[in-house]
Amino acid sequence: MAWLAQIFTWWNGQTLNTRFHTWRNGEVVGQDEFGNTYYRTKGGRLDPALGFERRWVIYAGPSEGSMTPPGWYGWLHHTTDTPPTAETYTPRDWQLPHKPNMTGTPDAYRPSGSTLSAAARPPATGDYQAWNPGA
Repeated sequence: MAWLAQIFTWWNGQTLNTRFHTWRNGEVVGQDEFGNTYYRTKGGRLDPALGFERRWVIYAGPSEGSMTPPGWYGWLHHTTDTPPTAETYTPRDWQLPHKPNMTGTPDAYRPSGSTLSAAARPPATGDYQAWNPGA
């Protein structure tokens, strides 16, 4: 069943084409605490079309961008040249620990005033005038 998922879906992990490209052109740089594996072009070779090395991630589970820790996110987006495995990376005070994307689940963020919020909606303030086509 996993092979069918690799053939027909991209959101359940890598596809066969991605697996082949990674095997042929990639070298492992490291893994994060979630089991995601990070790659770059072999030897750090520059892509002639882009002018910089390609970097990518193969997720351990479903392909979810919010599962990338801050240190690896910076490396993937060429903000830093040194991957977190090659240095003693410590997150900054303002970098929060990972929290999965809860959109579409009962735990999704619903601000006050939302029709989906469990709290009572605040009453209208009376500062709204409805449009009247005859006026």
